[in-house]
Amino acid sequence: MILENEPAGPLRGPAARLRAVLAQPDIALIPGCHDALGARLIAQAGLPAVFLSGYAVSAARLGLPDAGLLSYAEMLNAARDVCAATALPVIGDADTGFGSPINVRRTVMGYHQVGVACVMIEDQVFPKRCGYAQGLQVASRTEAVTRLRAALDARDAIRKAGSDLLVIGRTDSRAAVSLAEALWRAEAFADLGADIVYFESPASTTEMEALHRVVRGVPTMLAQVEAPGRPFLTAQQAQAIGYRILLLGVTLLNATIRAQRDALALIAGGTHPGSDRLLAFDELYDAVGFNAYYSMEKRYAE
Repeated sequence: MILENEPAGPLRGPAARLRAVLAQPDIALIPGCHDALGARLIAQAGLPAVFLSGYAVSAARLGLPDAGLLSYAEMLNAARDVCAATALPVIGDADTGFGSPINVRRTVMGYHQVGVACVMIEDQVFPKRCGYAQGLQVASRTEAVTRLRAALDARDAIRKAGSDLLVIGRTDSRAAVSLAEALWRAEAFADLGADIVYFESPASTTEMEALHRVVRGVPTMLAQVEAPGRPFLTAQQAQAIGYRILLLGVTLLNATIRAQRDALALIAGGTHPGSDRLLAFDELYDAVGFNAYYSMEKRYAE
């Protein structure tokens, strides 16, 4: 239930709204979130779309790392909440699809049913883990291609039924195997019909440029993680290479943890965080939606 009016333009489905974002001349800067409030704050900041991060959902909902512990049902519930809270198009992290190719189809269909605009499917073994975690492994080429084909079959069935959905094909094989393997898979995913290709963990801008030589004509996504030793590009630099989406998947989670730790350290020390670290009460009241709620309440009381 969206309590406030968000500028979504003409009435269009989620996938159409994401296509409109990708059609803009400038690269789309998209933050990740883990809940409905985060999605609303992203919209209020004027950003074009939301990424529902499995890493962030696992941390926030379970208090556990992104190591294949989050279930399909838990992620679907998070997607439902986020899609209900914002008119922005939502890209849903679907990990490996949570099982066999049949599971992948069910996952894609389920995400579509709750309002997700785009589903991301990756080629790790199941259960998967964060792309920066130890012990990263990818499925065989055959399994990876079959998994994505199942996701695309579900997408095509959705389109034949008169609706729409986009699918991101993601490979983690750069860190797990080699650059050559990552480029092979990225090209295979593009050739198979992925709407967007995502090559995780390129080690340099040279590798990013190599990606764009093998997937010409297919939109690409670059994920930026605030990790030592990793390339960190500006939006302008990423766009110059050819990327259409610049993703900040865990930045908001990071900021949230940092802010809570800072406040809790002060409380544990016997002091209060103070007004300079907090929203004014009226601003907090508005941020969680009370003013929008009262406006709606007034409308139906007339």
